[in-house]
Amino acid sequence: MAVPGDPPNGTPDGMGGGDDELRADEYRSVVFDEDFVRAARIQEYSAQERMGEHARAVRSRSIWSGGGSASGTGTPGRGARQGMLLVLLIACAFAAAVYMGLRNPYVPPPGGTASALGSTVVPLAPATAVPGGRPADLYASSPAADYRVGAAGITLPAARRTDHFTEGEVVAALSIAKDYLVQSSLDPDILSGSASRPVRVLLDPDQLAQFDRSMSSPSGDGRHAATGWLVRFDPGTAVMADSRVRVNGTLDFAEVTPDALEVITDHTFVYAVRPATGAPAAADGASLFTVRRELRLRFDREDLTARRAELLTAYVMAGPQDCSQDPAAAFRPVLAGAGPTTVGPAASDPYASGRPRLSAGLCGVLAQPSPPAATQVSPGP
Repeated sequence: MAVPGDPPNGTPDGMGGGDDELRADEYRSVVFDEDFVRAARIQEYSAQERMGEHARAVRSRSIWSGGGSASGTGTPGRGARQGMLLVLLIACAFAAAVYMGLRNPYVPPPGGTASALGSTVVPLAPATAVPGGRPADLYASSPAADYRVGAAGITLPAARRTDHFTEGEVVAALSIAKDYLVQSSLDPDILSGSASRPVRVLLDPDQLAQFDRSMSSPSGDGRHAATGWLVRFDPGTAVMADSRVRVNGTLDFAEVTPDALEVITDHTFVYAVRPATGAPAAADGASLFTVRRELRLRFDREDLTARRAELLTAYVMAGPQDCSQDPAAAFRPVLAGAGPTTVGPAASDPYASGRPRLSAGLCGVLAQPSPPAATQVSPGP
């Protein structure tokens, strides 16, 4: 009997079928019938599936495809997520900076050009012979007897906020004004005429050209008097006999625009001087020289930040001086023992409080102030 796998016409002659029959018997149990073969599904694996878990030969450079993802499915990996987070943080920081800039109420306005200084320097001629003596005795017998020494005589008023400036900004303006007074009226190098930089660094840059010209080519034109910016003695005429300058005066402030503060200073400075020529003068050869300075300084917010000032006006009376000498370059005191010189049209007391009244180009008379009243001591029991 024929079995599946036998030739249709039987086994050819001469060929043994014993072995074949044995093998057929061995595989007969695993032969699939026709219905099983038809029902079978043939599945062919793709190249990626045949690679199994092997790494991809080429990785995507896009952070959105996952970068270093091993599966290559497009899911973002750890590096991609960190990159996206960094971009998000930078965007948030930029948005916050823009928002704070728009909301900040103290954004400085565009800076303008500082005004030129207008100065008036009036010499005061002595009406009598200039008294001489020791500096301590001269101070004790003058109205400066109760004045404080040096910077201690420049006291600041109580500060308060204004409509557009904080209390801290007002304090800053007052302190800069005091620094200007100290440097321009008390610095020994300024007084001797050997330096000007300590004053220059406190000025608005727009005024530096005018200041430099005033120092190099001073004139009494109301714009370029060196003595409008600072106190300076002619080194060939007089030098300081006592470094302890007596000072008294006031400061006041006001908001003039929403972007500017002004500080008004009104101080009297009393110096003990002696002749500069030859050998040192005798101990009792000193005399007093008085300078009354009224300054108006302006500050915008840029000035307050940079600690500098715009000096708008300076009104100065100084004596005893000879009215025939131009005081624009430096002060030339009339020293102890010298008599009256050219007499001006009106007497003026530099120790008196209140606004000075003399005009530019005039020569005043140094009024003889009354010495301080002696303190009466009641007798003991």
